[in-house]
Amino acid sequence: MATLTVTTRGQVTFRKDVLEHLGIQPGGKIRLNLLPDGKAELEADTGHGSWRELSGVLKGKTNGRRLSLEELDDAIAEAAAYAALGDLHPK
Repeated sequence: MATLTVTTRGQVTFRKDVLEHLGIQPGGKIRLNLLPDGKAELEADTGHGSWRELSGVLKGKTNGRRLSLEELDDAIAEAAAYAALGDLHPK
């Protein structure tokens, strides 16, 4: 069990091993579910994807050429399919 200290400003710093256990990367978010009897449950907030997560998905795949809207739509659909499987950057 990890014990964390609350600062005078009401803030808590999570140790690296705790964040790694939760699968949280820098910039990630933590969801705190308040339970009865003064208890709480922590989990990584994976959200439902974001534009930021899709950035770079086409890097190195266009050979410098511009893509049509249809090609962009296809690439976004493919990236979304991979993201649903947990792989944001297919090879």
